[in-house]
Amino acid sequence: METVVSGIRPTGFLHLGNYFGALRSFIKMQNEADCFFFIADYHSLTTHPKSSELHTNIKNVLIDYLAAGLDPEKATIYVQSDLPETTELYLLLNMFSYVGELERCVSFKEKIKKHSDNVNAGLLTYPVLQAADVLIHNADKVPVGKDQKQHLEMARDFAQRFNYIYETEYFKLPVAYNFGNELVKLPGLDGSTKMSKSDNDASCIYLSDPPEISRKKVMKAVTDSGPTEPNQEKSQAIENLFQLMKVVSKPDTLTFFEEQYNACQIRYGDMKKQLADDIINFTAPIYKRILELRDQPHYLSRVARQGAEKAKESAVKTLKEVREIIGLKSL
Repeated sequence: METVVSGIRPTGFLHLGNYFGALRSFIKMQNEADCFFFIADYHSLTTHPKSSELHTNIKNVLIDYLAAGLDPEKATIYVQSDLPETTELYLLLNMFSYVGELERCVSFKEKIKKHSDNVNAGLLTYPVLQAADVLIHNADKVPVGKDQKQHLEMARDFAQRFNYIYETEYFKLPVAYNFGNELVKLPGLDGSTKMSKSDNDASCIYLSDPPEISRKKVMKAVTDSGPTEPNQEKSQAIENLFQLMKVVSKPDTLTFFEEQYNACQIRYGDMKKQLADDIINFTAPIYKRILELRDQPHYLSRVARQGAEKAKESAVKTLKEVREIIGLKSL
């Protein structure tokens, strides 16, 4: 069975973009592969979150994972910092990572432009820690978006470099998991091309949003003055509404509003009311489960503990063998 590894930073709650972009595929994947899904709390430290916020965010992501359909009996779900073997492998991989290649990383260049007051070593070696997350389980595949493809290539480089230096075939060279036609990139309600909490919190519909909050966000979604001629090309903001409707509404509902738009008869207020209803109906089972899980702290602790124990079995084996290959043996 193939091994698949994926993680998400605990920066708040998961939103619809996360669900259609990855979570829906994860739910299917856990039945087909040996899956490790982790909450990347070490990675979030590059932005220096408050300790109380970090702890709360870790719990929220775990709740959202479970409510969305990840099953701790099928997949290994754990918190990154509960697996210290990852940090030791991170240290070892740093010995095979060169400053020049890390400085050329696109995400590092973008981060230092946006946050020039916080260019820390963690940002520079971010790809090395990501590689450790993957290689600690000697993964075959890694689900990645376009913005993370370079990091996966770097993980392959580090693995191949280790194999070359120590004349071994130990590490597999992980490849990107192919989501096929199931991967959907959801746009934001603010007219942007991606639903992202880092850009605009109001543009996201979170899985944990109460119905009234979801409705309020949708009704405030950016629109334009409407089409002035039949079959007019849609603006980005309007295309976003149709894209959202495509994934949460019934086909005949989408067809109705498409026809209304093409006939220059569309009323955006009516469309947004319908879209809000459909989003609320879609997220209702997940939201209900989120509320239930919030009242089950002992169950959440058990899931995290069980996940850490399962992840440790794989990690201890990998680290032991890596240390032996390097020559780090007890006297």
